[in-house]
Order: sequence, then C-alpha cells, then structure tokens
Amino acid sequence: MPEKTTNGETETPENGDGATAEPAEPTDDLVTTQHSLTVKRRKLAYTAQTGRIVLRKEVLTDGKFEGHKPKAEVFVTAYTLDGADPATRPVTFAFNGGPGSSSIWLHLGVLGPRRIVSGDVNDPEPPPYRLADNADTLLAHSDLVFIDPVSTGYSRAASGEKPKDYHGFTPDVESVGEVIRLWTSRNERWLSPKFVAGESYGTLRAAALATHLQERHGLYLNGLLLISSVLDMGTIVFSEGNDLPYSLYLPTYAAIAHYHGKHGDRPLDEVLAEAEEFASRDLPWALQRGARLSEEERADAVARLAYLSGLSESYVDRVNLRIEHVRFFTELLREEGLTTGRMDGRFTTWEPDGGREHMSDDASVSRIIGAYSAGFNHYVRAELGYANDLPYEILSMDVNRAWSYSDFEGRPVSVVDGLGAAMRANPHLKVHVALGHYDGATPYYAAEHVLARLQIPEELRGNVETVYYPAGHMMYVHEPSRVQQSKDLATFVKSAANR
Repeated sequence: MPEKTTNGETETPENGDGATAEPAEPTDDLVTTQHSLTVKRRKLAYTAQTGRIVLRKEVLTDGKFEGHKPKAEVFVTAYTLDGADPATRPVTFAFNGGPGSSSIWLHLGVLGPRRIVSGDVNDPEPPPYRLADNADTLLAHSDLVFIDPVSTGYSRAASGEKPKDYHGFTPDVESVGEVIRLWTSRNERWLSPKFVAGESYGTLRAAALATHLQERHGLYLNGLLLISSVLDMGTIVFSEGNDLPYSLYLPTYAAIAHYHGKHGDRPLDEVLAEAEEFASRDLPWALQRGARLSEEERADAVARLAYLSGLSESYVDRVNLRIEHVRFFTELLREEGLTTGRMDGRFTTWEPDGGREHMSDDASVSRIIGAYSAGFNHYVRAELGYANDLPYEILSMDVNRAWSYSDFEGRPVSVVDGLGAAMRANPHLKVHVALGHYDGATPYYAAEHVLARLQIPEELRGNVETVYYPAGHMMYVHEPSRVQQSKDLATFVKSAANR
C-alpha cells in the first residue's frame, strides 16, 4: 500500500490484516529548479535545490553495527552557479541564530538571489508585500547553502526522535556540521573554497563549527562571516555579579540616544568615542568600587552615564549605575509614550502602558516579520517548487526558551578559545565581523571586547576585519547598509578564497 503524506508527515499504512505497519523511513525530498538573474549586465544562470536532507546516526547494539537510523530531516536551500569550476568556485553555508531562528533573514535579506522588500523605519512596506531580484547577491561570487537547524523552518526530528535532543549547543553544532559535510561530499566540493556565515547566535555556532569541522572531519574553512556577532554570552547577558554588559552596552545606548536627538548636533563618531572611553575605563572602575565611591565620584559617574545614555540622572542613580538593556529601550523615550527597538534602536512604537518596566513589543521585529513570512512562504512554493504543509517556523521561541547550555555548566557560554584554536591550527582562516551601531541585541563594543582577547599570535590579527553600519541587528533592513554590506561581503569572500 503506498504511503500517504499529510501536513508534511508520513502516515503509517495498515497491513492487510489491519495491523499497523512500520512507518516508511524518510528520504531526501529535494526539488531542483533552474533560474537566472542579471547582475551588472551579466546574466547568472543558476540551479536551486530545495528540500529536506535526512541525517542518520550509526546504531550499535551490544557492540554490533545495525545500520544507520534516521535522526533528523534538515531543510536546506542551495544555489549553485551553472558551469562554474568547483575547484575555484567558493561555497558559503549560511544560517541565522536565535537559538530557534530559521535562515530566512540572511537568505532573503542580503545573501540570496531574491530578496524581501520590507521597508525601513520611516517607510515600512504594507501587506501583501513583495519580492525582488537581488542584484547584490553573494551568489555572484559564491555558491550558497542556507541551513535551517532542527525545529526551525521545515526541519524536524525524525519519527521516534526527540526534538529537544537537538536544542543545545553541542548537538546543534554536530547536526549543522553534518549537513555541511554531507552537502560537501555529495556535491564533490571538498576542494572548493569554503565559508560559513552566521548571524547573532549563528555567529557563536559558526565559530564553533570552524573548530568542529576541523577536528571531526578535517574540513578546513577559508573564512567566517560573523554578522551581528556574539562569541561570549557573558558580554551580553545581564546577571547577578556580572557587571561587564553594563559597560559594553553603553556605546550602543549612546548611539541610539544620538539617533533620537538626545545629543543635539554632535557627530555620532564623537559621541561614540566618548562613550567607548568611559565604558573602557571609568565606568568599570565605578561599578567595581560600589559603596567605596565618594559622593563626588558617584555624582560624576551618574552625570556622565546619564548624559551619554540619554537617560535622566535620577533614573541612572536609582538603578545604581547599572542600565539593563530592555529597561533602556523602555525608558529612553518614555516621556514621548514610545519605546525603541531591541534588534534595531532606530525603530520606535507606542507603548500602551506608560509605567511598564519592560516594553511590550519590539517594533524592529514586528514591523518586518510579516514581510519575511509572506515572502518566503510564497517563494518556496511558487518559485522554488517545494511544497510542504508543515508551518515554516521562522523564529521559534519555544526552542529559544528550552535551549540547553549544559556544556558550559559553571562557566560562561563562550567559543572564543575554540575560535583562537581554529585560527592557530588553520592560519589561513579569515574572519569578517559585521556590526550595527544601533544593534541592542549584540552590541558592537562587546564584539570588539571579545575580538581583542582572541588568543592568536600578532601575525594573525590581520586575519580579522570589522565593519560597521548605521543600522541595527539586521543591518540589511537599512537600504544603504544592505548595498554596502553586500559589497563588503563580496570583497571578503573574493579575497579569502584566493589561493
């Protein structure tokens, strides 16, 4: 009896006697389509391959090998340039973060051959939304493979497997690494220049993959593209006894305050330089001094912090010089009845409860997610030819809340040492770090703090480059930043891929 698929799941048929038969094993369901795009009067003919790849695990019982059991079905979208030489053609594996996010943002925001027109702060795109060709796509310089980790996008644990087994640091790195290994082998791309691109938590995953792929499979990368980087969670997580984020967030607070007119006509660069100096010297000293500060010292610290952050001195004094980030987004424009975005502090929205401590909505997400959702759900079926009745999980907060960091019990979640080890073992590994001045999720100064502490010899410092954009976490939402970022990524890949 043939199997029947409903809502993306395989139904189990009955045997002739009415008994339930074993469910059929899942198989890859990749769909291949042909496309073309014009980039600077050059026609790019490319192939898209879309669908789920089955990951398998070796099964041993009492020391005996019993085969490969399906463990997960991972959704990928791969774009390859027709007629290119795989020996010289780079390939970039890309994903977003969360944890719990699909790859939709990088895919349709900046890297892919098609892009979402979402609008920006002052001109959000109205529904029903639209797609456009991306003449700035990285596909002009590198093949692209977008990966949705388990429980994001259309990716799911296999029948009988527990989804939560993939919702943690190590199993996530291992499963995404397995997708990269499989795709590389099946497409005969072991000799191609290879890159991994991640955004947000995806940068932590990307850095961990550089180490994992080297050590587990001997797969060495040419470069990492870290977009809105966080490699040490201790630099951004506000917790008792950890004063570091209060200092590292300050330049971002100052940038957002500047955007909203709290610094008059002072140039942004001037404000940021002052905030960075205070954040690197006097503020950490004041925080660690605590009650040992004299009245004059405390008053001076309160005044300087209030001025730079755009908040009132009375507020800064009440929170004991410790401005938590969501509180900041809620407080900065309270008198105007507004809150700012966390992902992008340029965005604002009306707050219905003027006494709220934590904002009720992040406008920098809610103003654009509808466009991305509509765009992808149309694109995947109408243009890529892939049909699946499962909901495409753009951003799963259930996965995010349940994420396990058990590997780091008793210590900060950090991949900084691993990245240093990967760069020392592979001195050709280049790292590109893209940062937004108005990013309140992964502040740029925290990334600078981490990169300065990479344990690499001085001659490898030149392998790391940082670029900055006048935008937020998804800096490509800001059109001038999207165009410039596309150029910067292309320049990096071309340079790092050269033999």
